[in-house]
Amino acid sequence: MAPQPLNRLHGLLNDALAETPPGRSIWVALSGGLDSCLLLTLAAAVSEQAGRDLRAIHINHGLQAAASTFEAHARLLCERLGIPLAVANVAVDAQGEGIEGAARNARYEAFFATIPTGDTLWLAQHQDDQAETFLLAALRGSGVRGLAGMPYRRDAQGITLVRPWLTAQRAALEQAARSLGLTWCEDPTNSDISLDRNRLRHRVLPALRERWPAVDAALANSAAHASEAHAVLSEYVQAELSGLMAGEGQVDASELSKRSRPRQRLLIRALCQQQGLPTPPQKRLESLLDQLLASADAQVCVEWQGVQARLWRQRLYLMAPLEPLPAWEVSWDGQTPLETPLGPLGWQVALSSPLSQRSSQPLKVTWRQGGEVIELPTRGRRDLKRLLQESNVPPWERGRLVVVMQAEACVGVFQPPDKLLWQAAGVWFRPEAVLV
Repeated sequence: MAPQPLNRLHGLLNDALAETPPGRSIWVALSGGLDSCLLLTLAAAVSEQAGRDLRAIHINHGLQAAASTFEAHARLLCERLGIPLAVANVAVDAQGEGIEGAARNARYEAFFATIPTGDTLWLAQHQDDQAETFLLAALRGSGVRGLAGMPYRRDAQGITLVRPWLTAQRAALEQAARSLGLTWCEDPTNSDISLDRNRLRHRVLPALRERWPAVDAALANSAAHASEAHAVLSEYVQAELSGLMAGEGQVDASELSKRSRPRQRLLIRALCQQQGLPTPPQKRLESLLDQLLASADAQVCVEWQGVQARLWRQRLYLMAPLEPLPAWEVSWDGQTPLETPLGPLGWQVALSSPLSQRSSQPLKVTWRQGGEVIELPTRGRRDLKRLLQESNVPPWERGRLVVVMQAEACVGVFQPPDKLLWQAAGVWFRPEAVLV
């Protein structure tokens, strides 16, 4: 191989290295295939020259008989290069998303669980991979975000993911690997054209290259343009979304309804992404937008996988599905830290409280059942139901409130995990941290 292409691959790694904060380790995702073996080999050289710490991580999906061979090869390569290797064995559940998507999700979960916060992970995807990703997104009818393909750099769950070779051709990587005398494992599933990406790689892209030799670069450039457009559009969307927020996790549905339908779609998708929730399928999204102007007392709930979108009193709430509550009731001395099925309560009855003087009855803690009455300071006896209505506590949250009862009297109401809503006259609750 001519030295210039090899120098370019080294140069791309040096550029990525320069963007990595000093004092943090660089990791290479090592599958055992050609691309990742070459990446680790060249990364070892540039990191040693720069005096930087380099590590590798191998994910064993256990999906094929060759998995042990891939792991063994990864271990041998790391041993030869003197690179520490972490191996993560993962379980892949393909139900609902297909084997490729499930394996990818399991792989990234292992990355996030293994690599320390602040470190950087290098991935070996290249220009040909980006072209395939763009085509797959287009065939699935993706919008700008999907067409943007794989980003060069992304921060996620405390680590930074970088693809240094995203502008390099796969042919250049193969030439470099052969010129260095590297060995690698061939994934037997790479020839399985029942998998979408493999069909594109072996059937579609070769035909396109025959007519348009630079098709990989062209598609990767289109992905780069889409990525840039998505980044700029996101800035505008986030600014507009901040003006629509009506409280924590709430959007003013009335104001949202005044936007054009395309703008509404964009804002809903952005809100999902902001909250780390899956974006809605098109039909579910349209169903939700059709109901933005539902009457104030209506309780609209539109669901898709992993999300509940609720409309109430002209407020839109996006949230993960609420898990059913177990039956739960405990006695409490007012002092012992109290665990609820939704997490620790984080409150105690203040030691100076005259509660014990009012009644010898123990405290009982449970979910709100309905019909509770609380005597508030300066406000007298009030139905909890009316207080919840006046305070705009959403209906789906009302049955998830924790009430502290003494005999038949409600003496405290909490919204898990740690929000005190009301305390009865003559009763004082304080956060555990301030008690001595």
